[in-house]
Amino acid sequence: MAVKLARASVSKKPAAQDVSGLQAVFKTINASSCPKSYNFHMHTTFSDGQLKPEEVVEQAIAIGLKGLAITDHHSIGGYQAAQRWLESRQVFDRQDETTAVRNSQSLPLLWTGVEINADLLGCEVHILGYAFDPEHPAMQPYLQHKAPAGDYYKASTVITSIQAAGGLAVLAHPARYRIAAEQLIPAAAELGIDGVETYYAYGNPNPWYPSPKQTEEIEALSAAWGLLNTCGTDTHGCSLLQRL
Repeated sequence: MAVKLARASVSKKPAAQDVSGLQAVFKTINASSCPKSYNFHMHTTFSDGQLKPEEVVEQAIAIGLKGLAITDHHSIGGYQAAQRWLESRQVFDRQDETTAVRNSQSLPLLWTGVEINADLLGCEVHILGYAFDPEHPAMQPYLQHKAPAGDYYKASTVITSIQAAGGLAVLAHPARYRIAAEQLIPAAAELGIDGVETYYAYGNPNPWYPSPKQTEEIEALSAAWGLLNTCGTDTHGCSLLQRL
């Protein structure tokens, strides 16, 4: 299957699909951005996480996150539920002008997100999609609550599909696979991937912090290939400040 899809127009998109705004944020991300300022990797009960989407947003507000993305596996149900919760909160807050002003400054930005299984160099990797249009036809094979198959499973197709839907494609936790990051990142870059999850805690430390050795290696590879850097706790448990 030959897949050639143009990146969707990003004009007049909702905030969750503001790809240019998200690019600008990614350009500011560093080793201290997560988990207190930004978090772009987390799971809810809509895939293999323990937190309900509403609990994710409540924790994000309590932590003081500026922005986040729920990245359930092959599903946007968690994002949709969280977005509805945020919209309801905004409507409630507008009833009180003082509260509205205060909370308009504290509610985090929520972007669309998903985590997709894909084949890269014969190795199964995970590709994160951000700020895409969830209704775009190119994304439908990846939002069916199961891993894609056939040509849809190829990393090249996953990357192209996310970008066709107006989003950004990011290689998740690049030092977790059986093939080294020094091979996977160049291969993903040659396929047109937008970024890598540079800041990630591989040993699940408490408190959370990005693994120094892997971070140094991936920062260098990202810079060499001109990629964006992202960060995330990859939360599956009950706290956005930890992975498990």
